[in-house]
Amino acid sequence: MIQNCLSQPGDSQCAFAPEGARAVGKRRAILFCANTAWSMVRFRRGMLTALIRDGYEVHVVAPEDGEAASLRAMGCVFHPMTMAAQGRNPIEDLKLVARLLALYRRVKPALIFHYTIKPNIYGSIAARLAGVPSIAVTTGLGYVFINKGLVSSLSKLLYRISLRFSGQVWFLNQEDRSAFVSAGLVESGKCTVLPGEGIDLEFFAPVPRPECAESADSAKEAKEEKGEGDGPFCFLLIARMLWDKGIGEYVAAARALKARYRNLRFVLAGPSGGDNPSAIPQSQVDAWVKEGVVEYLGMLADIRPMIGAADCVVLPSYREGIPRALLEAAAMERPVVATAVPGCMDVVDNGQTGLLCRERDPRDLAAKMEEMILRDRDDVREMGAAGRAKMRRHFDEKFVIEHYRNVIHELV
Repeated sequence: MIQNCLSQPGDSQCAFAPEGARAVGKRRAILFCANTAWSMVRFRRGMLTALIRDGYEVHVVAPEDGEAASLRAMGCVFHPMTMAAQGRNPIEDLKLVARLLALYRRVKPALIFHYTIKPNIYGSIAARLAGVPSIAVTTGLGYVFINKGLVSSLSKLLYRISLRFSGQVWFLNQEDRSAFVSAGLVESGKCTVLPGEGIDLEFFAPVPRPECAESADSAKEAKEEKGEGDGPFCFLLIARMLWDKGIGEYVAAARALKARYRNLRFVLAGPSGGDNPSAIPQSQVDAWVKEGVVEYLGMLADIRPMIGAADCVVLPSYREGIPRALLEAAAMERPVVATAVPGCMDVVDNGQTGLLCRERDPRDLAAKMEEMILRDRDDVREMGAAGRAKMRRHFDEKFVIEHYRNVIHELV
């Protein structure tokens, strides 16, 4: 599924240079604008650190949140700026353009990167007005393409206008690029496909698997509520609390499996959905927890211990860019169950590194999760090892870092 810069050696924008930083003649400012400081730390820490080490002055613009201090500690110049991720007030959007324009003129960066819909649209406009070259990074199609209606149509119109002002537009998978190009939102010549955000294979290192709930034989005996096994088989879903992430289907599958097996855990980890139109009310999450069908851990500062404690990571999303949760799980040698949709299919080799299920189908999801429970333990371990091997071949963050370095070296 992946068609990224590694497969386009003739394209100067996509060629990866040998490892190692280039010398920077003088300290130049590179600015990154996102809708959360958390996402910059979680997804792009390695890239930011590498650029700081290269000698660039790295600025980050985002709303203040719990990870802003981490950015400052890394050496980034952090500029807190309020922006409603899904706000629809045109006056507030114009104010955001004005605030970004004033900041860009004051900082005078050599290059700006914008992430997610609001920065992509309004940041690209502000960058053009400030006379600063910019790159829009589309991390996923999200609500705009998954759902239909006035908001979706208006967002596409704004994309069509604003992406004219970006020098390049980067995508995380080929399907997203094709969707934007076919909808007339961006010229194909501006587009580049990256191998996701990359994954730090040293940070997300394999850990010994926990004592699994049951062997295949004892799991079969546990069916119809027979026996307890050695410990609970743990499924983990890592995502924002959005319906579009397939969380409703995950809960329905958990109910079905709990009716047949006694020794299972179903865990949710991730922040609330905020003001996203697809956000699941906290009261609904609380009701599921009270029912006993799932556990909810909220947003974890370090997800690695929970991945290490899980037997299988699940993501029944309706569409993704390149899902970070699946990269992290595979890097730590955990098999996955995900939907057969763009993004997820780029990460999961069905039957080899995990299992793919039909989108919005809780019965098929439950069937694939049950198959994971009943699989031979050696087979599951081989799945996990194959997943990490794929991360090493295609998704190592050093590839993404070198792409940033190449483009910045070319443009700055």
